[in-house]
Amino acid sequence: MDASISHLRLWQLISPALPIGAYAYSQGLEYAVDQAWVSDEASVQRWIAGVASNSVACLDLPVLARMYKAWSKSESGDENEIIRWSRFLLASRESAEVLAEDRHLGQALAKLLTDLEIAEADAWRQNELSNFPAMFSLAAHHWQVPIQQTLSGYLWAWSENQVAAAIKLVPLGQTAGQRILSHLIERIPTCVDEAMTCEDEEIGVLCPGVAMASAKHETQYSRLFRS
Repeated sequence: MDASISHLRLWQLISPALPIGAYAYSQGLEYAVDQAWVSDEASVQRWIAGVASNSVACLDLPVLARMYKAWSKSESGDENEIIRWSRFLLASRESAEVLAEDRHLGQALAKLLTDLEIAEADAWRQNELSNFPAMFSLAAHHWQVPIQQTLSGYLWAWSENQVAAAIKLVPLGQTAGQRILSHLIERIPTCVDEAMTCEDEEIGVLCPGVAMASAKHETQYSRLFRS
């Protein structure tokens, strides 16, 4: 595939218009705002940057990289390897809400990719092991998006979604949101480099505040987001 086309395919994959429902999730941020743990631009920036560094960069991204490589091992991918890392990833989710989100987004993206004629996605549409990084990596591999760009795009999409949620919840102005995104952009290359060099035994998450927030959010009286 022409490099310019693969870049455009990545933009398609990380677009907020991708019809998988990612906009409906805040991953505990809504509870953090409700409890005033996060209350202004500076605290939003610290929260999102902290989760990016201590969760996404050391769990989602290195697992995503391994899944990407597994999909490339044969015409239909190394199924055992993909299943192994899918089980690991889902077992690492720290609350029922975050686990349900990962499965929902994975199944929704699997359905979309099947409709876009990526045949390998069909088996994941109703699979209990379905997860977002597995399907994201499948799409990126199929469309020949380079692995480092794939990881950067994944973290960018996650960051953009968190900022969009914060703008609604705190609330923040659009310019404040762009300042936060500008700060996060500076961190993305470092996060990707760390994920690419992460050993298997180093993969994991350490965000107890997010775990508590997402668990407490399940019974929050009033909320805008599903998690």
